[in-house]
Amino acid sequence: MESPMKNAQVAGPTRTARETIIVTGASQGIGAGVVQAFLKRGYNVVANSRHITSSGTLHASESLALVDGNIGESAVAAKIVETAITRFGSIHALVNNAGIFFAKPFTEFTSEDFDLLSTVNLKGFLYVTQGSVKQMLAQKRGGSVVTITSAQVNNPIAGMAGSVPMITKGGLEAATYSLASEYAQEHIRFNAVAPGIVDTPMHVNESKDFLKTLSPMGTISSVSDIVDAVVYLTEALNTTGEVLHVDGGAHQGRW
Repeated sequence: MESPMKNAQVAGPTRTARETIIVTGASQGIGAGVVQAFLKRGYNVVANSRHITSSGTLHASESLALVDGNIGESAVAAKIVETAITRFGSIHALVNNAGIFFAKPFTEFTSEDFDLLSTVNLKGFLYVTQGSVKQMLAQKRGGSVVTITSAQVNNPIAGMAGSVPMITKGGLEAATYSLASEYAQEHIRFNAVAPGIVDTPMHVNESKDFLKTLSPMGTISSVSDIVDAVVYLTEALNTTGEVLHVDGGAHQGRW
């Protein structure tokens, strides 16, 4: 299906070339699902994770470039951006999916824990987003940045002690709001998807019955639920500064 962005009236000439999107944290789960969805929609994709070429999940092709490395390193982010430009000639969208989460009591988080969370969740957003936005500005055709955050930013779950990871996830939401305003005139849109519990390998050893109690709808989101939200926000040309919760209503509070 052709992307509706192709015929959009944005800040610059109408796009006629195949569009290019960068996806981080792309070797499994939500990231891999996002890559497959955009390939099916006719995009070129640059996909990144630490060991994506050896993961076996995705295979490089004419429309898919794979870049190994830690997204929290500025050199890796620069390589991703450079690959998009040299292979496909442009960058139209970015999905910041790479992220980590682990829970423990607040007083037990160490400085090493905080450094790890900050490197992946914050630096992993900062460097590649800066590089992508610079290219979008040079193209003068607008663009989209969608970031994966967490429903727990606004609705902490009793018994799931994730205060320090939420420092980083909450920071991403704050940046999304600020950047949406900063780049509105350039038609570069910034949005976020805030999932609740998602059926991924992260929860393979947890009771599905228990996980269903963590949302008022009594449901667990599938990877495709999150992918649908990412696709929508990437292609919704008049939507910016939005955090779309995909959590069965959990962000609305206690039930």
